Amino acid sequence: MTMNIIHTTVPTIEEMVLFLKGTKTAEIKNDDTINNVYAWMTKVLTLRRYLLSSRQEKGIVRRYLIRCTGYSESHTDHCIRQYRDKGVIRRQERDCRTEFVTVYTKADIALLATYSEAMSHQNGKALQAGMKDMYHIYNDLRFERLAHLSCSHLYTLKQTVTYRNMVKEYTKTQSVVRPIGERKKPYPEGKPGFIRVDSVHQGDKDKIKGVYHVNLVDEVTQYEVVCTVEGIAESFMVPALANAITQFPFRVINFHSDNGSEYINQVVAKLLETLRIKQTKSRSRKTNDNALVEGKNAAVVRTHFGYHHIPKQYAGVMEQFNQSHLNPFLVDHRKCAFPTEYVDAKGKIRKVYEVYLTPVEKLLSLPNVETFLIPGMTIKLLTEKLKQTDHLTAAIELQKAKQKLFALMK
Repeated sequence: MTMNIIHTTVPTIEEMVLFLKGTKTAEIKNDDTINNVYAWMTKVLTLRRYLLSSRQEKGIVRRYLIRCTGYSESHTDHCIRQYRDKGVIRRQERDCRTEFVTVYTKADIALLATYSEAMSHQNGKALQAGMKDMYHIYNDLRFERLAHLSCSHLYTLKQTVTYRNMVKEYTKTQSVVRPIGERKKPYPEGKPGFIRVDSVHQGDKDKIKGVYHVNLVDEVTQYEVVCTVEGIAESFMVPALANAITQFPFRVINFHSDNGSEYINQVVAKLLETLRIKQTKSRSRKTNDNALVEGKNAAVVRTHFGYHHIPKQYAGVMEQFNQSHLNPFLVDHRKCAFPTEYVDAKGKIRKVYEVYLTPVEKLLSLPNVETFLIPGMTIKLLTEKLKQTDHLTAAIELQKAKQKLFALMK
């Protein structure tokens, strides 16, 4: 049912109750002007002595006004509040607000479209500079206003209907994703400098993280550098990686890691780019891509440091131990297995591990090794370093230093 009730007589409270019950499913239509509706609401509130009524009666009158006018509860409450304060409900007249002055006309936008299309839709900065030249250098008065157009507002004008209707081609700027590191397996082809990197966490205790070990291993020579940091945040990792890379006697060509965020980030990528080192990362579902360093994690890091929790505050003394004892022992005295490949009867490539050398011995056995060494490093220095201490003495000194380290951390 549709009816207009604004011009009807004002009912009593009892009639309002009956009206609300009987019109639950009715559609109340209100086509009158706002001024007439406000006048009718004032009349209802006055005749029903709203301000002196009980709370229950006020609620009935309020629901009656909402039902008849179609206004929201908040709008009706605002009108009742105005009646209570001023005794009448009136539409509040507002002063006309000053409109913004139109600076760039349709002719300017059309000229912008013409110029942009002629310039093959260059970027905003280039168009802005060109239109300034058109006015200031070539004295084209049509560009008087466009010469002062900001770059940001230029793109606003490009969204207008006038501009879109004039240009024949419109292409949004395409976002470019620049991946960090190439997803591939490195192929060193017998050359040193292809480093595999991984992190080893030294356990949690009471939800507190322990130290982290960063393990770097060269794929060809198995030259290994271990460093210890407080955490894998960029502030810890970048200085540690920069220092670790300098400990290799040959030029580092490639830096390969898994997809962990401690290595795949803009800061590490910038460091490697500065050092002119290519960055690669493991492929999806190719678990062998970083298997070498993961095997060293167990054979070296876990063997010497174990699995128990080591608090962060000992990262500094552990790093001193790494540089003074562990890393020299690993490269000069710890024998590593190097594979020899052969083809079996079925044509499959097999590997046998019969050759055992230290990383420095393996490095010296490479052909033309001097071409890979960093400036200041020579074959003579590497050979003399090997002969300074025998394997047994170096191992005993390492164990003594490790015992002192763990005694300090108790």
